[in-house]
Amino acid sequence: MNIAIVGTSGAVGQELLRVLEERNFPLDELHLFGSSRSAGTVYNFKGKEIAVKELQHNDDFKDINIAFVSAGGGTSLEYAGTITKYGAIMIDNSSAFRMEEDVPLVVPEVNAEDALRTPRGIIANPNCTTAQLVVALKAIEDITHIKKVHVATYQAASGAGAAAMQELEDQHTQLINGEKPTVSKFAYQLAYNLIPQVDVFTDNGYTKEEMKMYNETRKIMHSNIEVSATCVRVPVMRAHSEAIWIETERPLSLEEARAAFSNAKGVVVIDNPANKEYPMPLDLTGKDPVYVGRIRKDLTNENGLTFWTVSDQIRKGAALNAVQIAEYLISQ
Repeated sequence: MNIAIVGTSGAVGQELLRVLEERNFPLDELHLFGSSRSAGTVYNFKGKEIAVKELQHNDDFKDINIAFVSAGGGTSLEYAGTITKYGAIMIDNSSAFRMEEDVPLVVPEVNAEDALRTPRGIIANPNCTTAQLVVALKAIEDITHIKKVHVATYQAASGAGAAAMQELEDQHTQLINGEKPTVSKFAYQLAYNLIPQVDVFTDNGYTKEEMKMYNETRKIMHSNIEVSATCVRVPVMRAHSEAIWIETERPLSLEEARAAFSNAKGVVVIDNPANKEYPMPLDLTGKDPVYVGRIRKDLTNENGLTFWTVSDQIRKGAALNAVQIAEYLISQ
């Protein structure tokens, strides 16, 4: 089993290295690829030093079985043919192929079997906020159909990459020192602020991020579910949070809902308001599951339920989800 990572130097590429090692992924050789700038950089994997090779249109992927690609949509579009030419399965972390009809969009806890149908040799990883959402929704969908979802996201700086995380850290230092903060990765200063915009606005007033949640959720869940999202960037370093309201076909008791979440794959319930216990990004960075808490009935809708989720989006929203897809493939 020969594995490749394309985009090794980025936040997700680095997390892929950690996740593959932590989970003792069964591989014989690991090949690392990157831009001309990162070519030659050496990374340690299981005690072995591996140098990054420059990604080129050549035969470097001839003996690769699975390639994890996390180098941006442009790179994915340009190199997909090169990567899959000799039969490698490309698990892509960009948005380039997510809504293509002949490319499965997969979250293993929800629709793992879709990964077995890959006419183009490509499997898409969903947007990080969608991945977190659908893992939680699947728990409820299994006991009653979800008709509508309203969700507000609280998205960490890490969702915009390693440079964005550094910018948030730098801004805090600059402000403490009385300096003007550097603003580059975001439209506005993120430190001590909230920015109610993630990605660019579309014609309907929603951002591309918000529309991804609408479209991707329906594709992954094979459902007519309606999703209305407001995505907000918050001054948290890592791990996204979501406040979620759902309307189901029938009323659910809290006992049913809690049992469904507790029994769901990839979900951990932290829900003890009396002891002020609920999921928070500060505690859950670097963790694998989607954490659910604040589970309660919607006061405005008999068929409504509301809850709160937290998940490390570099892991479940990107690197971990991709590795779980690969694990599923090799288990078949």
